[in-house]
Amino acid sequence: MRLVATLALCIAVGLPALAQRDWSQVEIKATKVAGTVYMLEGAGGNIGITVGDDGVVLIDDQFAPLAPKIKAAIEAISDKPIRFVMNTHWHGDHTGGNEFFGEIAPIVSHDNVRIRLAGGMDSPARTVAPAPPEALPILTFNDRLTIHLNGEEVRAIHLPHAHTDGDAVVWFTESNVLHMGDVLFSGLFPYIDIDSGGSVDGVLSGFDKVIATVPADVKIIPGHGPLSTIDDIRNAKAMILDCREIVRAALAEGKTAEQMKEDRILGKYDSWSWGFINADRWIDTLVRDLAGK
Repeated sequence: MRLVATLALCIAVGLPALAQRDWSQVEIKATKVAGTVYMLEGAGGNIGITVGDDGVVLIDDQFAPLAPKIKAAIEAISDKPIRFVMNTHWHGDHTGGNEFFGEIAPIVSHDNVRIRLAGGMDSPARTVAPAPPEALPILTFNDRLTIHLNGEEVRAIHLPHAHTDGDAVVWFTESNVLHMGDVLFSGLFPYIDIDSGGSVDGVLSGFDKVIATVPADVKIIPGHGPLSTIDDIRNAKAMILDCREIVRAALAEGKTAEQMKEDRILGKYDSWSWGFINADRWIDTLVRDLAGK
């Protein structure tokens, strides 16, 4: 899975690894979702766009080397200008094209996305350089924001301390499509970035908020994975809850994370493993998250 492999590579070893990728081999695939909304796939997080007479709103922009290809894919769908670019969170596989697209349209995000992009990260897990000023969002919000374009209410809703501390899901109300960002890894173990303020409880609360807010038949663009439904959110929630209880019980028995891995305590969820978050790393995340409570 190219999306997953690229995400794993760039988070695990840092941005210099981007130079080792043959970006000429990446194709941008566009899929009509519903109404005015399309999903674009390439390498990195899934992109959402709304197109119409008023212009284009772009949700996430993958990696910097792909920006011209993404722009060309949008132009093949619409000859209208890009009016706004929205980031669902700060990770580079969703914001790498900001510098390119920021010269075309204003970038919009939650307050914490701008803070994290501007500050970068230097932790034992990884180092991320601060983004250049041209890549920073210039319009930020705290709780929610709505863009009125193409007959849509493009609603960005903040989900606190979920995948990160700056997550926003984006609901295209008329088309009945929801972009979940990386709050949803559909059919995959989630990457919960605790170093960026993420938490298991935040993801679970985010799922509940989404289920209570949007129609039951909404079409969902996940941060990674195929087009999804509310049932996929429910399945992800059930998996997370069960895995957490399994790990909690193992901790109560005095087991270490390494013993849990040796015992394959999450073996029944092997199909949820992927390139960056396999069962072992998911155990590490749950142990660390539980230790913080």
